[in-house]
Order: sequence, then structure tokens, then C-alpha cells
Amino acid sequence: MNRARLEHLLKDVAAGSVSPGQALDSLARFPTEDLAFATLDHHRSLRQGHPEVVFAASKTTAQLLGICEALEAAQGGFLCTRVADDQAAALQARFKGLGRSEAGRTAWLPAKTALTLEGNLLVVTAGTSDLPVAEEAATTAEAMGVRVNRLSDVGIAGIHRLLSAGDALQQADVIVVVAGMEGALPSVVGGLVAAPVIAVPTSVGYGASFGGVAALLGMLNSCAAGVTVVNIDNGFGAAMAAVRLLSARTRSGG
Repeated sequence: MNRARLEHLLKDVAAGSVSPGQALDSLARFPTEDLAFATLDHHRSLRQGHPEVVFAASKTTAQLLGICEALEAAQGGFLCTRVADDQAAALQARFKGLGRSEAGRTAWLPAKTALTLEGNLLVVTAGTSDLPVAEEAATTAEAMGVRVNRLSDVGIAGIHRLLSAGDALQQADVIVVVAGMEGALPSVVGGLVAAPVIAVPTSVGYGASFGGVAALLGMLNSCAAGVTVVNIDNGFGAAMAAVRLLSARTRSGG
């Protein structure tokens, strides 16, 4: 039950078009719902402005479908991350209108009452190999009602590519920068813009990159003031940080 659906339900009760009993039936899954293998938090959208998100990895297809069916009934839609191909096929067979990003390993069913957040998110990718993490960030944000632009393959090995995209950088309200190897790109971007920069280290690189640890440490030690860093390969976490920033902007009207 998100804020828009709850407000609509209360207005219908006040107008007499929905009885109190019918309203109670609609709230039967609120605030939590026990599925035996999962306890869904249907109150989250009221507390945080967005519903619970499903991490599909390690879940059986039956568990994933059960969770998504309950979320669709209560919230009107859902978002799943780290979705395997067989899970995506099952979701597409079950839910009409499902959106999917094969590269980003995400799948979502848009809610009819979903909010659109003010502002622009720019997702910047250092290299093509970083695209899966970047697409997880971009599609997660889009599923949450954010307008997303993409700037791909502009790493510092050819920094002129980044510098030639100055307009896109300056027009963004929040920037997510995804990079592997030594993880230098967020520092460069952070030194060029006033917008919040969220850095995502990826596990892309050769042996001494240590599966993304080198990029993580480089980003944590950025000399650009105010760069925020999330976990290795965590495009979802970066997107949700951006969503929170843009949600605050929307609430404040600015």
C-alpha cells in the first residue's frame, strides 16, 4: 500500500463509494504479510516513499513469483534486482507489462500510481565492461520514477570523451559514476560539477584490482570533496541513494 493508493482509498471511504469493510479488506496485507518464506514490508513505501525491492539471487522461481504476486496485489507493482534469465522468463509469463533489463539484471512491473521525481540523474560509465552495474543503477532509478540519462565509456584513459560532455554533466542534479580498474573517474567528475556524486566501484580489472577493492579504496580516498561511495558492484545502492536525494528535492519543491 503506497501513499497514493492509501490516500485514494481514504477519499473513497469518505465519499461513500467504498465501505469501511471493503477498505479493511484492501488493508488486509498491511503493514506486513507473512508468506512463510518471506515477510513483506508493505509499510515501507509510506515510511520511505518507495516499496520493498526484491533481491532475486538465491531465491527459487516459486519464491520469487510468490513475493512479486503479493507485492503487485498490495503495491500495484514491484522491482527485482539480480534476476537470472530463467527467473525473468517466469516473471514475463506471469505479469503483463513487465519491464526488463537483461544487461542490468533487473525486472519491474510499473505501478499505475507510481510517483515521478523531479530532477535528472546522470549515470556515467568508465568503460563498456562496467555497463551491467551501470544499467542496474539506471533501471532501478527509472523504476522508482526518476528521469535518467546515460553517459557511457568515458573513462580517464581518454579523458577528452568526458570533457566533451560538459553540458550533460552540468545539467544533472545527481550523478552516479561507475568505474573499475583504479576507480579514478568519480574524482574527476567530482571536481567538475556541483551536483552530488555517488561513486560505484566495479569488480572489473586485472589481478591487482582485487575484485574491485582497488577501485573502492581509490574512491574512498578521492580528493574531490563530498564524493559518496557505495559497495563494489552495488548499482542498486547507488540508485537508491540518488532516489533519496531527488525525493528530498521533490518534497522541498526545489
